[in-house]
Amino acid sequence: MPAAGHVPVLRDAFVEALCHRPDGRYVDATFGRGGHARALLARLGAAGRLLALDRDPEAVAEGRRLVAEDGRFSIRHAPFGELDAVLADEGWNEVDGVGFDLGVSSPQLDEAGRGFSFGREGPLDMRMDPTRGPSLADRLARVDERTLARVLRDHGDERYAARIARAILRARREGRMKTTRDLENACFHAVPPHARYGRTHPATRTFQALRIWVNDEMGQLEAGLNAAMDHLAPGGRLVVISFHSGEDRRVRDLIEARVHPCTCPPEFPVCVCGRTPSMRWLQKKPLRPSEAECAANPRARTARMRVAERLA
Repeated sequence: MPAAGHVPVLRDAFVEALCHRPDGRYVDATFGRGGHARALLARLGAAGRLLALDRDPEAVAEGRRLVAEDGRFSIRHAPFGELDAVLADEGWNEVDGVGFDLGVSSPQLDEAGRGFSFGREGPLDMRMDPTRGPSLADRLARVDERTLARVLRDHGDERYAARIARAILRARREGRMKTTRDLENACFHAVPPHARYGRTHPATRTFQALRIWVNDEMGQLEAGLNAAMDHLAPGGRLVVISFHSGEDRRVRDLIEARVHPCTCPPEFPVCVCGRTPSMRWLQKKPLRPSEAECAANPRARTARMRVAERLA
């Protein structure tokens, strides 16, 4: 069973799309608390193998307990941006499927000490791997207002990015930016009064953007997806669940670049660039959770799943 408090999103659809060869080799690039991995193992045959990655030490600890239970499973402490190196180290040149469940897991959100949630007071950290790289507090100590505003716009689609960036850095200079509660308070008071009491909390987009920035999630995504597509065997599947529009657009564009790689002008009668497709869409229009799943797990409501297959 998944770890307490963690409900894997689109679990059955994810496994159905990914695991098309029960005795194949598969990668769960985002182990989390193992909900998708356990469902995949239930689908695999005796000769099947599942390799998982995660950058969160607590997730890896959970995964090692699963290693002791099932000899078909192994896990590596690494971000999925290092997938190419991990597969080379494992001697897996080709795999039959790679699955990604992007974003932050429920246990990470629920643990105040990780600093991911504005609903619980915690440190300004937000690192998915607390043992590596600068924390949010470290980054805020060095960033300028223009760069911070760009982060909030690019990664959070934040309408009031400039106002919020100014408020955050002003609070930091004045010694009022110590915890996630301080960050939430700065966001709340930075937006106009009419924007403070809508359906979405004013800090939501800022916390999302800062988490993506701290963890270089877009850079990791590009490296991880490209490595996955490079290592898929003919007929191998790529399955990606994302949770916000910017992330989903990047997933779509990276796959589309392999589905339609031709760079010739549209007026050319024939292709002369020589670029041929290496992937095809199986699920280009994102699959979304049912109303019943969203009601049972509200964090599923923004999920989108895309599926593509490696051509022969």
